[in-house]
Amino acid sequence: MTCDRRILGALAAGACLSLLPATAWAMHISEGILPVGWAAGWFTVALPFVAWGVRDIRRQSKENPHYKSLAGLMGAAVFVISCLPIPVPGTGSCAHPTGTGLAAIFIGPAPTVVMAAIALALQALFMSHGGLSTLGANIVSMGIGGAFTGYYAFRLCRGLGMPAWGAAFLAGLLSDWATYTLTSLELAGALADPANFLKMLATILLAFVPTQVPLGILEGFISAGAYSFILFRRPDLLLLLMKETTR
Repeated sequence: MTCDRRILGALAAGACLSLLPATAWAMHISEGILPVGWAAGWFTVALPFVAWGVRDIRRQSKENPHYKSLAGLMGAAVFVISCLPIPVPGTGSCAHPTGTGLAAIFIGPAPTVVMAAIALALQALFMSHGGLSTLGANIVSMGIGGAFTGYYAFRLCRGLGMPAWGAAFLAGLLSDWATYTLTSLELAGALADPANFLKMLATILLAFVPTQVPLGILEGFISAGAYSFILFRRPDLLLLLMKETTR
């Protein structure tokens, strides 16, 4: 019950923040940036992963009574963490932490894609962040790219004997940087002529560097801190959830 109240409180706080008057910097890839064909193509890539995540959430919720509450908490965390936009001039996008690497460690990469899709849809609908036409592309970069990179970085590092906090740090760091590498590829592919693709890609990547390098490091510390806290407070729950997500 306490966990459910915390989840509801986090979601309520996010909803209240969305109603506050503020300059609406469009985060992720902004509405109208991608041509129709590219936007539709990214939706086609994203939908199977969302369906996979929904199936995993249903299965794991039946097998583990704690899973649904933690999934909701991770969804709220992704929503709040990714609501910190820093405009990047000349890219049509913004830099921000994502939270998907952290979420993937706890609930698995495919369910994290669903949490990211929900967060991105809410931000597009109620906060003018991102857009509905670019939702598929943003799910691919932040949800799929961030979640799977973070999850497998964590599993690989643990398999090599790295301490849990170090593996969690790299999961957060690399998931953040993977998100912006994919965002840059999406923008360059849609906006550049084939002959100028590499030049456009390099320009966009360099535009993100001043903000995203330190933000990635910050996200690494957030992930390491959150993982260490739960490992200290509820190691039994963490071991159970990790067993579920590796099945």
